[in-house]
Amino acid sequence: MPLYTITTQKGALDEAAKVMRMMGRGKDADDLIVAMNTAAEQAVPQAKELLVNAVKTMSLDDAKRILTGGDNSVTDFFKAKTEGPLAAKFLPIVKLATDRVGLAKKYDEIAGQGAKIGLIKGDAANIDQYVTDKALDGLYLMIGEEEHAIRQNPAAAGSAIISKVFGALR
Repeated sequence: MPLYTITTQKGALDEAAKVMRMMGRGKDADDLIVAMNTAAEQAVPQAKELLVNAVKTMSLDDAKRILTGGDNSVTDFFKAKTEGPLAAKFLPIVKLATDRVGLAKKYDEIAGQGAKIGLIKGDAANIDQYVTDKALDGLYLMIGEEEHAIRQNPAAAGSAIISKVFGALR
């Protein structure tokens, strides 16, 4: 089961896939979607080192913002500290995966034409950047879901310190 399915995000990719299908490239669209999800899955393990480093370098002000910042403060902290470096790590992995399928260039050409007539917008015109962005979205979504679960039931997190910290915030 994919770690995060890029195609669950409605929007630009759906529009691009429709354009590809209208042009008789349905199999190419399907292959590209599989390649994108594979690329995202391959990129996410690269996040561990940067996420751990963010915790190790957390300042007192960061910790205070997390404790007083609301339900998404941990996720916001990780995103602020890691998004740029993670994008730099993810992009080459994504590029390799999409190049392997051989559809990235074809997609970018089709998407470029679609962008000119307004069918495709923004980051969806470049598949590698789009997949990188969606892989990061998926990672932060997962962090947010875990944060929510811990805040709802700190004792279930299995750590006495987490239970004390988040239990005290209730």
